[in-house]
Amino acid sequence: MLARGLEVSAVGLGCMGMSAFYGETDEQESIAAIRQALAIGISFLDTADMYREAFGENEQLVGRAIAGRRDEVVLSTKFGNAPNPDGSFRIDSGA
Repeated sequence: MLARGLEVSAVGLGCMGMSAFYGETDEQESIAAIRQALAIGISFLDTADMYREAFGENEQLVGRAIAGRRDEVVLSTKFGNAPNPDGSFRIDSGA
């Protein structure tokens, strides 16, 4: 347990656009961007299961980018986003 609590960089990196929503994506470029963020002191990364073509894709991408460096990163992820037939999303807690 951390004696002082959880500490993160003042600036974080949102990873949504690395897997979906803003057009073409490039895995190697995304991994390089995450690694550069770590190199300049960013320690907070944000992801979610819905940032993807397939659920969990962005979380897996982030995992590949931080392999061997997990202790340098605080991860934030959201879950429970379920697709509707029309392509929109709803929150589904599974309950």
